[in-house]
Amino acid sequence: MMTLAILEAFLTPFGLITLLLATLLLWASPILAHDKRVLFFHKIAATLANASITGLLLLRWLISGHLPISNLYESTMFLSWNLTLLHLVLSHKKIQPWIGPVLIPSATLIYAFTTFALPTKMQQSTLLVPALQSNWLMMHVSMMMLSYGALLSGSLLAVTLLIVKRLLVAKESYLSVWGQPFFSAQEKRSLTISPSLTFHYANYFLQIELACLKVRQEALTEQLDHWSYRTIGIGFPLLTVGILSGAVWANEAWGSYWTWDPKEVWALVTWLTFAAYLHIRLRQGWEGEKPAILASVGFFVVWVCYLGVNLLGRGLHSYGWIQ
Repeated sequence: MMTLAILEAFLTPFGLITLLLATLLLWASPILAHDKRVLFFHKIAATLANASITGLLLLRWLISGHLPISNLYESTMFLSWNLTLLHLVLSHKKIQPWIGPVLIPSATLIYAFTTFALPTKMQQSTLLVPALQSNWLMMHVSMMMLSYGALLSGSLLAVTLLIVKRLLVAKESYLSVWGQPFFSAQEKRSLTISPSLTFHYANYFLQIELACLKVRQEALTEQLDHWSYRTIGIGFPLLTVGILSGAVWANEAWGSYWTWDPKEVWALVTWLTFAAYLHIRLRQGWEGEKPAILASVGFFVVWVCYLGVNLLGRGLHSYGWIQ
């Protein structure tokens, strides 16, 4: 048992260091013109980070004797593991340029919050209370945490879409103000580079950049929208299974399928938010910015459901409540 505790004490800072390294290497990649070696070392760091978090969860499982998602520390660690795993699965050439900068910094912030912000007492592994000693623990909590990871990832991509849209629109507006029509036929035939012609040359390249910008904008926003929709499409069924299994577990433990506990209410709000998102995508055929706004709202709803209720509210799901 002492050896396991020492190993856990080593893996905890090691996971944070590798996550920070993966984030810095990812941010350095555009500066170094997408150097393949930088991306290679980033992937190694991200893999080591995921492996260290996996090791931590397995160690806590061995120490406590139950699935390590029974308190806020373990569940946030599991969420960080979920995001790093999703990044590794999706980190191929077509997705890597923008999926990493969204997921890896998020996993790093969650891991840092788990390590430094939560009280030491809450980080300790404890025996399960009688209400949690059920086979439904693994089914319900694991499904909810996996759904949180997928929904947060899809929502973050939607937020990124909106930010990129605004930045590109601002740049397009700037170029359109300074850009002028292309050369006249007479100026094209002229061999003298006058100050006026030099100004038109500058405007000509601005027009080319504006045209390229529109092409890049459409390609980037389409990719962000596509993968945001697909990721949320994975998270929503997981959330549904998690809520249903929780209802069955609640009936077994408390004699009622639904008690309008704060956590249950916000889980329902989360489900309705993403149900509305999928409805407007599937039935209304909306794409791009409009559904991304709703998905961005869902990002905050998920955090209120997962973390806000545990920190600020008290109820049957108060295992993470901080006094």
